[in-house]
Amino acid sequence: MDDVALSQLLGQLRSVSFATLGHFLEQGFVSHEIRAMVPNVRLVGRAVTLRVAHADAIAVNRALASLTHGDVLVIDMAGDHAHACIGTVTQCAALSVGAMGIVVDGVVTDLVELRAAGLPVFARGTTQLTTKLLGSASSAFNIPVCCGGVVVNPGDVVMADDNGVLILSPQMVAKAIAQAQASDRGEPALLARLRAGEAVESVLMTEPVEA
Repeated sequence: MDDVALSQLLGQLRSVSFATLGHFLEQGFVSHEIRAMVPNVRLVGRAVTLRVAHADAIAVNRALASLTHGDVLVIDMAGDHAHACIGTVTQCAALSVGAMGIVVDGVVTDLVELRAAGLPVFARGTTQLTTKLLGSASSAFNIPVCCGGVVVNPGDVVMADDNGVLILSPQMVAKAIAQAQASDRGEPALLARLRAGEAVESVLMTEPVEA
């Protein structure tokens, strides 16, 4: 998908309910254990990936230095759920270059400051133990990583809100977005009928749709 088409797709996603996409997709849903650290946010952007080895903060800093407007940093902590790799300074660095947010398969720190700054951050939780300036050569940038059970490739589309995180290739998102938009358009009418007292069985499907 070229840059123009991707930009259009991202624009469409900003007005789509991500949970509606869940009616039409089974793949790409990150573990519910990775959740919004900054509440009441919506995140849409392009994945920039990082696998951090040995709790190395240098690898995180290098990845942050590479971000551009519209990027979402997706960090695979390689199973380390003890060391926080994101806090006040690293979040500020991401904000300063126009990043859309950060998703960490691990933990973060400085929760009050993260919420005050407002950049969407998703993680498994918080801690006071942080990464160290080690400069390990084992970390890897812009490679396929695993985040909450989902394989994430550079350039994938990241969609996240208070309900969770969804990460898919642009091609897979494009296949489902028209259905999601149609479903979103129809939802207000369904709600109005239910609130008006119409019988549930006449509003909602009670039989499976034949293939």
